Formats: sequence, structure tokens, C-alpha cells
Amino acid sequence: MIKSIDQVFVNAKHWLLSWLAGWPNWATQVVSSLINILALLAVFLTLFALLSVLERKILARIQNRYGPNRVGPFGLFQPIADGIKMLIKEDIVPVRADKIVHFLAPVLIAAVAILTLGVIPYGRNMTPFTIDCGILFFFAVGSATELAVFMAGWGSNNKFSMLGAMRAIAQMISYELPLIITVLPVVMVVGSLTADRIVAAQGNYTYGLIPRWFAFTPWGMAAFILFFISGLVESNRTPFDVPEGESEIVAGHMTEYSGFKYATFFMAEYLGMFAISGLAVTLFLGGWHAPAHALEFIPSYVWFFAKLSALLFVYVWVRGTLPRTRIDQMMNFAWKFMLPMAFTCIVAAAVWHYAGRGLRGWLWSLLVIAIVYNGLSILLDTKRKFASRVYRFAE
Repeated sequence: MIKSIDQVFVNAKHWLLSWLAGWPNWATQVVSSLINILALLAVFLTLFALLSVLERKILARIQNRYGPNRVGPFGLFQPIADGIKMLIKEDIVPVRADKIVHFLAPVLIAAVAILTLGVIPYGRNMTPFTIDCGILFFFAVGSATELAVFMAGWGSNNKFSMLGAMRAIAQMISYELPLIITVLPVVMVVGSLTADRIVAAQGNYTYGLIPRWFAFTPWGMAAFILFFISGLVESNRTPFDVPEGESEIVAGHMTEYSGFKYATFFMAEYLGMFAISGLAVTLFLGGWHAPAHALEFIPSYVWFFAKLSALLFVYVWVRGTLPRTRIDQMMNFAWKFMLPMAFTCIVAAAVWHYAGRGLRGWLWSLLVIAIVYNGLSILLDTKRKFASRVYRFAE
């Protein structure tokens, strides 16, 4: 009974494909892929609509005010109203803009976000597209986001859009390096780039109680924190939402977009946040595995989306807590701290592995992380770097 509930969606898909028993093999594969794509779109577009209203409600509570509460019960129909407004809003394109590039930029950025969602295991036997190098595919496809941002800035034929696009690309490239490097320790320890094998490597429990998730090792916890911070930047989320610094560069690369095209950028930002959070769950938090052996009777997909929801809540919490950083602070943080610490995680993971993956390896790994962290803190002198500035104006 428990197994049938856990595999209800897999069995439903097999039942649908059983109706195509006489079809050619290639046609069955095409229909199977279409079912996976439609399921992904249905789940994550619904989650996007739900999170858009929940985020506004959570931020309202943090700021001691009401959130959306007019459209539908408890304001839950607000995303529908927003979608209708965006659909009927006038689509204005600058006269001298490159019409084709201007149109393709939001399409490309949304397509990239959807593609990255296809290689994440959402439950037992519930990976939409199982690829041998799924993690590599995730980052290879995700890197096209920079191209889409550049297309938006260049195609708008607006100097503010172009400046905003270049600043966004510089920010994304700077943090994409630590994002990728923090994944390498997991790949090295597991010995595979397949997401399913990475999840399977975290499926055991110590004494049946403590899960052997990589986040519970010193190198894994450090890599997870670095990965999460880099994910904030790649998703263009507060406190790293510099491309949308309205007081400085209008709306960045999205300045000349309106209507549903602007909504597509907004949707792609959320889908990218879902993808990065889902990958963090897969790499460091055991994927769809339960936090204890006794809780494995709960369906695997419930655990995955529970962990995903917890990370998304932290995204919202950070947005309601921290102010936007300066661009110089953000770039210094990436190159002078994040990147060295990301390489340190690789060394610490190697120490943990060759020391036997036991208590001794845990302590030696922690020592490596602590030494480099303290050394960087002293070397960078953060108290002086982030001290209050004294502004002097010309008379």
C-alpha cells in the first residue's frame, strides 16, 4: 500500500502509455517526454503562482502590514488577477530596438529555466529525464541565462538596458564559478554526475536515525552555504538583486519590457529559484530521502517538496530581512572569499574521503575549513572593508 502511494504518479504514467501498446517505440518515447514536460509545467507554474502570493503575504507579516487580501478568499486569487493584467497590458517595443532579439530574450530565459528542472529527481523513480551527466547538463543549459540577459539589453537599444545587462552578466559569471565549484566535492565523493546516483549515495542512516546527507559533513555544510548564497545571486534575489536597482539603473536589462514579456522575466526568475533550490536538495539534503528511517512510509515526493519549500521560505525570509548590497561589496565577496572557500571545500572533501569518512575524517575536514575561513577573515580585514563610509562633497 505504501509503495503504491509512493509510485502513484509513475504508475499513472505507465497506465497512460499502456494505451499506446501498438505504436512504434519512437512515438511512445515522444508521448512519454510530452507527459513529463506537461507535468513539470503544471507543477511548477502552479507553485510559481502560489509562491508569488505567499511571498507577498510573508513579507507583509515581516513588515507588520497586510498582504494581498482582496481577490478571492484570503487573496489567493491574486496571481490570476496579475496574470490577466499582464496579458491585457500593452506591449511596447522601442522603435529602434532589434525586434527579433527583443522578443527572443524572455522566451530563451524561460526555456532555460524549464530545461534545468528536467534533470532533478523529485521522488523515487520520478526523474523526468534521466541523463548520465545530468548535473553537467544543468549547468551547461543554465549558462545560457547570461546570453538571454545580454540579448535583452542589446536588443532594447537603450544605454541603461545595456549597462544593466552588463552588470547583471558580470554578477552572474562571478558567482557561477563558486556555484559550480561547490558541486565538485559531491561529484568527487559519489563518483558520478548523475543526480539519481547522488541521491542514492545519501540514502543510508547512522543507527537508523541520523541521515548521511552531505550537508551533515563539514565540507558539505560549507559547500551548501556557498551554493545557497551563489543561488541567491544567480536567481537575482535580495540582497543580490543589483540588476533591478531602480534607483541606479532603472530596471536593468528589463527596462524596455512591458506586459507579458516582463512577466516572463519575472516567471523565469522564480523557475530558476526552484531549479537551484531543487539541485541544492539533491546534492546536499538527501534529495527525496526521509530525514529518518522510521519516516520512510511518507511518500518520497512529499519529502522532496517539503525540503524545497523550506529553502524557498528561507529565500523569502532573506528578502524581508537584508538590504541590497553595493555592487563593489558583492564582487569583492565573490572573488576574494567565495571562490577560495569553494576550492577549500574540494580539499576538505578529499581529506574527509581519504581519512576514512568517519569521525577522524570529519574532524580533519572541519580543521581545513576552519583554518582557511579564519585566514581569509584576517587577510581581508572585513571590519575595515565594511566600515561606514564618510562621504565628502566638493564645495
